[in-house]
Formats: sequence, structure tokens, C-alpha cells
Amino acid sequence: MRSTESAPVINLAAASEPKAELARVMGICNACRYCEGFCAVFPAMTRRLDFGVRDAHYLANLCHQCGACLHACQYAPPHEFAVNVPRAMARVRRETYAEHAWPAAFGALYRRNGLAVALVLALTLSLFLALAAFSRATLWQALPDGNFYEVFPHGLMVALFGPLFGFALLALGIGTLRFWRGQAAGAVPAAAASEALRDALTLRYLDGGHGQGCNEADDAFTLRRRRFHHLTAAGFMLCFAATSVATLMHYGLGLPAPYPWTSPPKLLGMAGGVSMLVGAAGLLHLNLHRHALAQDLAQRTMDRAFTALLLLVAGSGLLLMLLRTTAAMPLLLCLHLGAVMALFATLPYGKFAHAVYRGAALLKWAVERRRPNPLQLAED
Repeated sequence: MRSTESAPVINLAAASEPKAELARVMGICNACRYCEGFCAVFPAMTRRLDFGVRDAHYLANLCHQCGACLHACQYAPPHEFAVNVPRAMARVRRETYAEHAWPAAFGALYRRNGLAVALVLALTLSLFLALAAFSRATLWQALPDGNFYEVFPHGLMVALFGPLFGFALLALGIGTLRFWRGQAAGAVPAAAASEALRDALTLRYLDGGHGQGCNEADDAFTLRRRRFHHLTAAGFMLCFAATSVATLMHYGLGLPAPYPWTSPPKLLGMAGGVSMLVGAAGLLHLNLHRHALAQDLAQRTMDRAFTALLLLVAGSGLLLMLLRTTAAMPLLLCLHLGAVMALFATLPYGKFAHAVYRGAALLKWAVERRRPNPLQLAED
């Protein structure tokens, strides 16, 4: 264990309380280094003696909150040093999202994300119920061919969802670009980009640094969190693929919906819905039973609101396909479309943001680790 005489100089100037706490915690960790092999956070930490705002954002988003360091730390609560790396990182991550949000005024939504999701969901459901009430189909009318466009015309759905999804991508892209520019990471070698993509897709740092997985409330290791993340992400991408294929069939091949059960859009959609449903349910269960010290309690509502919204999207979508020829279809369609629109509207201002910022942090680490350690150069 290193002598505390070589502990880093902490830069707290103009730092928020969460960033100041993260700098304090990193100072203790940098003097100890017991967890240096756990994940990318600790080797990245050892390349610094001064933790400024930029470093706080970088390290916080590099953290995957597996909890291994908390359970291994001899200075964790109830020790007087009260070192809690996962919580310190989580609190700064929320500041990252808020400070880099676009438009900037929308960054405030992170502080009350659960309420924002509930309000947006209520408004979008009301919108689709009102539109359905004035459509050619009543809310309780069975449609033998299960054609959704008899409730909402195809052009109307494109006009509603196209701009909203485009705005969500634009907002996330601008926020991530702001973060990346603030990091001044420099040129990105192809090998670094490939490594970062691999680490992001495999969720490498959700293995706890030893391949056994994250710690749960009972101090046991499990890979369930990584597996549920993969199921959720795969489900999301399969559903997106289903929509993309259906769009190609509609505009490129002149084959409008409804499609048979064996068609590519239906097969992709069903597989994606099941995968997302199982993954989101598993993540919600783990979140509800996770040790309180391993999370920022102020963000639990944001985390659970996003997961619950994914469950609603997946569950309503599967029910809609199963019951599309019954009288329940129009109401299920309103529920599903309202949930999807709420998901798109809140995508850049909730839990989903962690995926893009974490990817950017992994890319910076892949670039940084290929460069000489500036502290070793200074010693030489």
C-alpha cells in the first residue's frame, strides 16, 4: 500500500459538492490502490494527481457501478473515511447529463426525471386516446385483419414519431459531442475505437474485475446484471430493426402492413419484445434489491422510471400483436404508442443517457491507455 505522502493534490476550485466528494474519494483511492485491477476507473485514476471537473466527469462515466470496489474497500462506511466510489460516481454522472444536455434548459429534467416521465406518459396516452376517439374505428371495435392503420393512418404516425425520434437522436448526439470536446481526448486510433466498441458491447466492466460479476445486497457475485443489460439492449435493437424492415417493405417494396406472423417485421418484433421484457424485468428486480450504499438514492426514481417504461413498451407491444384482431386492439394500440412516444420524448433526459456517455468515456480510456503515463514521464 502506498504512503499517503504521495497522495494527489485535489482541485476543488469551483467544484460542486458531488465533484468535490468524488475528488476526496479518488484521493484516498489513489493513495491505497487496492482496487487497481478491478476496472478501467482505477488505472485511469492513477494517471492523475489533480482531479478537476473534466476528470470527474470522465471517471464517473467510466464507472459501471458494479460495486466490487465498495465491497472490497477497507475504508467504506462505517469507516470514518466513508469511501463510497459507486455512489460518488453516480452523483457526478447525473451532473454530467444535466450539464451537457441540449437544449441546456432541459438539463433540469434529470433532477425530476420520474415526474417528467409520468407526466409525458399521461400526456401521450391522452393524445392517442383522443385521436382514436375521432378515428374511423371506435375504441372497442374489433378489426378482423388487425390493421393498425384503420385506427391511426400511417402518415399520421410517421408525422408524430419521425420528428420526435430525430430530435431525441440530435439531443443525445449534441450532448455527447459536448462531453467529448470537453475531454480534449485528441485523435482516436482505429485500434482504440475497436477496443472501446468491444468493451461497450460486451459490458466488460460489469464483471467486477474478476469475471464473477457485480455484487448484490447479500455480498454475493452474480453476472445477472450484465446478462439482463444484454437482453434489454438486444431487445431494443431488435425492435428498432423490426421497425426499419417494416419501413423498407412499406416504402421500398410497396408492401404495407399488416404483415403475417412469419414476416421479418413480426419475427424481429416478437423476439425483441420478449428480450426487452425479460431484460427490463430483471434489471428492475435487481435495482429494487440492490444494496443502498451501492447507488445514489436520489437517482432511484430515474432508474426505475426508465426501466418501467421499457417494460410498458415491451409488454404492450407483445399484447398488441397477440390481440390485434380483438376488440381490445385499439386501446392496446393507444397504450403502446403512448408509451413509445413517452420513451422517445424522455430518451435524452433520463437513464438512457448513460449508454452514450459511458461509450464516450470508454473511447477516451482506450485512447489514453495507449499513451505514456504522464506521471511516469515526470518521474523519469
